[in-house]
Amino acid sequence: MIYEFEGFKPVIHESAFIHKTASVIGNVHIGKDVYVGPGAAIRGDWGEIVIEDGCNVQENCTIHMFPGVSLRLQEGAHIGHGAIIHGAQIGRNCLVGMNSVLMDNVELGEESIVGALSFIKADTIIPPRSLVVGNPGKVIKQVSDEMIAWKTEGTKLYQKLPSQCVNSLRECEPLRVAEPNRAKQQTSYLTWGADRKK
Repeated sequence: MIYEFEGFKPVIHESAFIHKTASVIGNVHIGKDVYVGPGAAIRGDWGEIVIEDGCNVQENCTIHMFPGVSLRLQEGAHIGHGAIIHGAQIGRNCLVGMNSVLMDNVELGEESIVGALSFIKADTIIPPRSLVVGNPGKVIKQVSDEMIAWKTEGTKLYQKLPSQCVNSLRECEPLRVAEPNRAKQQTSYLTWGADRKK
């Protein structure tokens, strides 16, 4: 659902995938290999939103701002399910965890990770490579090379997803009974720390 607003039409790279139940409104620029999931709302009605190459905005995320503000998700930003970005600037290769809220004028430094359910209050500046958790969000340590490599690997899955959706996502009638010998899906990526628990 792509909408023009007061003469502003979204600009969306042809390699991006926007789910048909997502809303992209107004002054929005979406780069290459961007994934926007079902139910996401990207509202460029009051200001400009730039989503750079390789970002993902997952299911039920909201991206918005106060009037006249521009916000940017830099290359490779990973916005987890249900997160809200309101007038915040998201650095390159950051991860914003599920159901987190980043308020106005937050600056999230590059390669930072925000834990799920965190709240970062307005005007907070987070240095690069910070791990932020809690309400209010606090930096608890620096992101290690191992952590950022794990994050980057996960984001690569989302960078491949737009072409997979274009090539294979189809509306269909459901089966009433699972077919015999149904294929198993591959385990290609593990939660943080899962490989060290073995």
